[in-house]
Amino acid sequence: MLASRLLSSPAAVAGGKSQPAVAAKAPLATTSTTSAPPTPFTVTLESPAPSAKNVDGTAPLVISTGSATVDTAASVPSISPVVEGQWSSTPGRLVFTPTDAFAPATSYSVEVKSGLRSASGRPLDQGESWSWTTADGSTLRLQQILAQLGYLPLRWTPSVATAASLPNRDAYQPPAGQFAWTWANPPATLSAEWAPGGYTAMTKGAVMAFEADHGLATDGYAGHDVWSALLAASTATTPATNQHGYTYALAAKTSPETLTVWHDGAVISTTPANTGIPVAPTADGTFPVYERLATQVMKGTNPDGSHYADPVAWVAYFNGGDAIHYIARSQYGFPQSLGCVEIPYAVGAQIWPYLTMGSLVTVVG
Repeated sequence: MLASRLLSSPAAVAGGKSQPAVAAKAPLATTSTTSAPPTPFTVTLESPAPSAKNVDGTAPLVISTGSATVDTAASVPSISPVVEGQWSSTPGRLVFTPTDAFAPATSYSVEVKSGLRSASGRPLDQGESWSWTTADGSTLRLQQILAQLGYLPLRWTPSVATAASLPNRDAYQPPAGQFAWTWANPPATLSAEWAPGGYTAMTKGAVMAFEADHGLATDGYAGHDVWSALLAASTATTPATNQHGYTYALAAKTSPETLTVWHDGAVISTTPANTGIPVAPTADGTFPVYERLATQVMKGTNPDGSHYADPVAWVAYFNGGDAIHYIARSQYGFPQSLGCVEIPYAVGAQIWPYLTMGSLVTVVG
């Protein structure tokens, strides 16, 4: 018989006494307190369309934010150039309303940075930026300002004086008013060039005169630089007005040919003149002076193929290679030129200071 046997009980023996078995403990259940991060939101430019041209500057800027309501107190997009105005937010939209309007003929950009947050703490998925260009201002408003600054032979008076001026908005939506001639008896050929709201040679010439006075390219186009300078001049406490007066020249090809020049409504010169010969006629029409030279050697090719190099003076170019200028002739009053309007020296010296940039020259007959 064995001296000892294995006990069938799981109890261990200690000190000669049997110990009860200890049951294994189950692991404690745990409860997680971590919440899911806020869902990011995205933005798109709703209005104007990205890279759009000729945008109405009076309309608000609208950014779509999906379903998010942006916390405008914490952060808002940035607009360049800076525009005064106010941001507002509703579910799904972020809107900027300018105090005045976006300036005409101007390229703008808006940048939405990644720091943007919704009112509930949702972050912007990624930053975005877009650009667009506003439309040119209206021709009618352009004429109103040019008249007020003395660059047209008309004055403009607003129908109602407004206490709070909105110059940018007025550029798109001209205020009501009346034009009136400052000349007692303007020649019919000049009157024909006036059309409120029409970009005629008169309006183009006035723009060129303004450009020349403000150091801008004299192309007669009212783009960003012109509108910027015009609006600044129109809102200045003491506006810089035209100091040259208004000059108009009429070349008549009926025999005997003449050139008549008006300044501020009065005739300052009437002289016999030469225009182009039949094979190189002076084109009819009305054109603004675009280049002035006190002296020049004109070079070119005659109709017979020979070349010329003629010294001339008191040159005012108005249509391509056609210019009013002095050249030595034994007499004046009939076609002799290759398209220019030729005048005596003393006449040229008298009228050239008046034929400033943008002055209109009409050729008829």
